[in-house]
Amino acid sequence: MEALSNISRTKVIACATVIEEMLPLLPATVTYEVLDFGLHLNPGHLRDTLQKTIDVASAQANLILLGYGLCSMAVVGLTATNCTLVVPRVDDCIAIFLGSRAAYREQSNQEPGTYYLTKGWIEVSDTPFETYKRLIERYGQARAERMIKLMLKHYTRLAYIDTGQQDQERYRDYAQRAAEQFGLRYEEIDGSDALVRKLLFGPWDDDFVVIQPGQTISYADFKTTATTMCNLPGVVPAQR
Repeated sequence: MEALSNISRTKVIACATVIEEMLPLLPATVTYEVLDFGLHLNPGHLRDTLQKTIDVASAQANLILLGYGLCSMAVVGLTATNCTLVVPRVDDCIAIFLGSRAAYREQSNQEPGTYYLTKGWIEVSDTPFETYKRLIERYGQARAERMIKLMLKHYTRLAYIDTGQQDQERYRDYAQRAAEQFGLRYEEIDGSDALVRKLLFGPWDDDFVVIQPGQTISYADFKTTATTMCNLPGVVPAQR
């Protein structure tokens, strides 16, 4: 697919963590809506919220780009209401931050016990630090320490993904302190905006699920390896 155009009315609907990587690249003509990261705690609720947001947005936009992956099956069952839906064909947003499914697969094969952090996750307080603080407030320090050790028992490495955005130093420092506090080996990984750029500007090849108006996303869509690019009539690349 040859993505955005002047004649398509495009809207981005994205998780609060992913939008951090999209905003520096977003064309001025494209509108966006950010959904709370906390919705991930209940995939069913996330699905319902996404569908309602898509339904409302499709009254104005004929092309909706989702800043999500499969996300615990939350996008399965979403229907393209009077619009075309495009979503990265990835399990979760880690692959988006790393730039591809292949890059994420390589990291997972090398060291599966990795807790990942990015600027976006730190901004929305989805970190061991913040979880530990909330547990202390609710259960007291002794019980909180036992609970956080249990939560992190399968992790050996904390990897900070440097996506190249500005002001990385304070986020990097935060990640280093988190690793030290919880006894994890700290490493830094170079991220990539390659998948975000392709979502915004194309091509929509087999890295993406493209759903036509009236169709519904299925789990099989995320397991299909297409060999041709999707072409929507009348849609040409955006001017950057």
